[in-house]
Amino acid sequence: MSEGIIQKALSGFYYVDDGSSVTTCRARGKHRHARLTPLVGDRVRFTPLADGLGALDEIFPRKNEFYRPAVANIDLLVVVASQAVPVTDPFLIDRVAAIAASRGCETLVCVNKCDLEPGEDLAHIYAQAGFATLRVSAETGEGIEQLRQAIAGKVCAFTGNSGVGKSSILNALERDFDLATGEVSDKLGRGRHTTRHVELFRLSCGALAADTPGFSSFDVDKMELARKEELQYSFREFAPYLGKCQFQDCAHVKEKGCAVLAAVKAGEISKTRHQSYVRLYEQAKAIPNWQREKM
Repeated sequence: MSEGIIQKALSGFYYVDDGSSVTTCRARGKHRHARLTPLVGDRVRFTPLADGLGALDEIFPRKNEFYRPAVANIDLLVVVASQAVPVTDPFLIDRVAAIAASRGCETLVCVNKCDLEPGEDLAHIYAQAGFATLRVSAETGEGIEQLRQAIAGKVCAFTGNSGVGKSSILNALERDFDLATGEVSDKLGRGRHTTRHVELFRLSCGALAADTPGFSSFDVDKMELARKEELQYSFREFAPYLGKCQFQDCAHVKEKGCAVLAAVKAGEISKTRHQSYVRLYEQAKAIPNWQREKM
């Protein structure tokens, strides 16, 4: 038997990288019976077969897992955004970052296309909230070296709304790459889905980086939700104020004596971040009890 990491998954085949070669594997029936779907990033044990293919025998325990994007064992989620066309709605970043926090995964906010629009306002929101934040340009190379250093040696996934330049950034990070990139529609102000599947790439800085399909506002509404009681812990800048509200069960939405709301009013917490929290809280509150028990 051999061990490796799933680099790519397509049409029921799993491409496993053992560090020296890639073996195309099929999952054994026991995974289907256990309702365990192998994900890109899974550490696995497989058996090479005589025909050059392999049989995926075991999926090792995961440190985390995501289903939008469909990846596992991620150290760092790089959320790519833009204040040029297409302009990223901060809510998209906040929802993805909240999901990452609930999975024990760090988030880096990467504001791309700063040659077209500096993106300082967007970067300031997330730097103030305590996120690692970079402004880069895949076109000019600005900030790319700092990004390379930030992801070195880590398993990371690049995610973000369509057209913000995830594949372009990976091409800038690694000169040998030639990932397909798409133009942004002038009429719609959003990008075409040039990346069709999740795939891990080995970078010379020692990182394993996943390029993932872009998402739309519709897609982000289908992402996993944290329980409403737990959501407050996914907003890191809330931490100094939790437990200091007038009411112990404060939802931090519109309650009297709320320390979080006082911090928003004082400018210590960004208004857009709190607005995203309220929107996510209302969505989580709307989940029926029977469904919440399965979360």
